[in-house]
Amino acid sequence: MNEDAPNEDANRRTLVRITFLPGWVVVGVTTVAFALGATVPPRYRWVPLAASVVLFGLPHGAVDHLIVPRVRGEYVTRRWLAIVGVVYAVLGSLYATVWFTAPVAAFGVFIGLTWFHWGAGELYPLVEIAGVEHLRTPGSRVTTAAVRGAIPMGLPLVAFPERFRAVAELLVSPFAVGSAGEALEPLLQPETRVAIFVGICGLAACTLAIGGVRARRMDAKRVDANATLGGEGRIVLPGDAVRGWLLDVGETLLLLGFFGVVPPVLAVGIYFCVWHSLRHVTRMIALDDRSTASLAAGRIVPSLWRFGRDATPLSVGALVVFGVLLVIVPRTPGTPVELIGAYLVTIAVVTLPHAAIVARVDREQGLI
Repeated sequence: MNEDAPNEDANRRTLVRITFLPGWVVVGVTTVAFALGATVPPRYRWVPLAASVVLFGLPHGAVDHLIVPRVRGEYVTRRWLAIVGVVYAVLGSLYATVWFTAPVAAFGVFIGLTWFHWGAGELYPLVEIAGVEHLRTPGSRVTTAAVRGAIPMGLPLVAFPERFRAVAELLVSPFAVGSAGEALEPLLQPETRVAIFVGICGLAACTLAIGGVRARRMDAKRVDANATLGGEGRIVLPGDAVRGWLLDVGETLLLLGFFGVVPPVLAVGIYFCVWHSLRHVTRMIALDDRSTASLAAGRIVPSLWRFGRDATPLSVGALVVFGVLLVIVPRTPGTPVELIGAYLVTIAVVTLPHAAIVARVDREQGLI
């Protein structure tokens, strides 16, 4: 008998709770509230994005110097620090240059990059933490990542075109005036938005339908094997694979509703903090032996404290980059909202190297 099994089970249960429940609760309650007619004054919709400076958002990417060594079971050495530093310096500088020379194109890259990164970021929680079985093939993971990334990037444009335009102009405004809205005009046309909506929903429906068939077959094979060994050979409740598929369906429908009814700035801010970033934080916790020991004992706070300590130095470094950006942009932001817009540009600049490093880890773990 494996004496570590009880600890592993306790660890997994705790990890599942902190990975999924906060996002489900916050996103679910917000969706219901706005579906019933709730409103939030425009200036307060930026609060979650402002809070992301400390609430998981900015810090979740500030541990990239730790993730590859932890996945490989290696110590964090100066070599790793140098490699990550070079990746950030090169990719971040190149992308920052694009913001200064072609800001509208840089905004487009930001949308595409976030689509990829947020979509791929869903795979580890689903596959490794929740144990969703129907996502075992490369094709199923690619389409699931495409769906999960398309929802937060595409639905706001479909449901709130003018607000999407306003956000684009806000991010571009420190570098240029008025060009973002003109470039987006073809995408904001009703027929284009309908096509985007149909594309997202169609891809989601096909992906989930194929996943459902695969999950049902996996459970059927398990039942057949059980019958061969003398079991009853029948399913009374959904099997493990179908339960994982139902989790996938439920989350996809929840996100479709959330981004369909909640104003984009508020929706993206909430999602960034309590969904995407929190899931990456728990991924890092799962790779740290001391943190997993705390989770096995049912103690969450020490694990989060260790993560916060590890993330603090480079989070401060990212804020320094933000300060430099404020000094060198052609048009200095003059209002709190414009400051948050410049902060989002900083997030964009550091997202490229962050996404590159996480994608490398995904490859090493066989996720993509």
